[in-house]
Amino acid sequence: MKKKCPWCESEKTQMHLWVKDFFLTGEAFEIHECLKCGLLFTEPRPNAEEIGKYYQSEEYYSHQENKTGFIPRIYETVKGFNLKKKYKMATKGMAKGKMLEIGCGAGDFLKTMDQHDWQCIGIEPSEEAKAIAKKKVKAELLNPEDIGTLPDESFDLITMWHVLEHVDDLKEEIRHLQRLLKKGGRLVLALPNFKSADAQYYKEYWAAYDVPRHLNHFCRESINNIFKTSELKLKKTDKLVWDAYYISYMSEKYKNHTLPLLKGVMRGFVSNRKARKSGEWSSLVYVLERQKD
Repeated sequence: MKKKCPWCESEKTQMHLWVKDFFLTGEAFEIHECLKCGLLFTEPRPNAEEIGKYYQSEEYYSHQENKTGFIPRIYETVKGFNLKKKYKMATKGMAKGKMLEIGCGAGDFLKTMDQHDWQCIGIEPSEEAKAIAKKKVKAELLNPEDIGTLPDESFDLITMWHVLEHVDDLKEEIRHLQRLLKKGGRLVLALPNFKSADAQYYKEYWAAYDVPRHLNHFCRESINNIFKTSELKLKKTDKLVWDAYYISYMSEKYKNHTLPLLKGVMRGFVSNRKARKSGEWSSLVYVLERQKD
């Protein structure tokens, strides 16, 4: 049965992959491709009451602190490098001002922005993550439903680091992003790229499909199509180089291979090497600007 694209509502869609939730439940989901806008989307999409159970795991690193072991130590070290890179990408050429992080998790990027004297607000659905973030930052922390209470044109910068793929209603989210940004303000989106070499290699085992937590799956084409009629114009595309290694490591684990860390590092290296020519990095960062007029 044809599925309607959740973005452009086209019925010109086709089956792309069957993918299991290797991370937690073992349930199988379909990923469909829109032939009009290029978006991939997960089916069935859990509703608001169901989705929470798919995040209930002690291994969900983005919401965990003070874990012990070799892999968490590597994760924390790389996270430090990534935070510096993210700050530079997000703020290059900008004067300090007011920023909103949607999906702030345990508050690591907000803390970085705090340290550079930005005025910050964070939005996060996880109460556990917010409790951790409150110990780190002076920023105001809100629930997702509070986004509608924020005033128009109130932010110089909005960041979403691997968050838009989790959003069920893309149209509503993008309306808020456009409304909240000041004219000339900047939106930074980091997203997995299903056209990367590691995605092509691992196919249904690619960890960044992460169904059903990831409801949407993006590439350059779909991002261009999604924003082409909005006031948010793509100014630059960048990459998060370290993501290929972590995603490949997790993908090797999902395939139950021996020595998943070693094999994941090797595959991540190959993916990044190919991306130097193709531009198809495992995670792409899109820097958009709201038009002034």
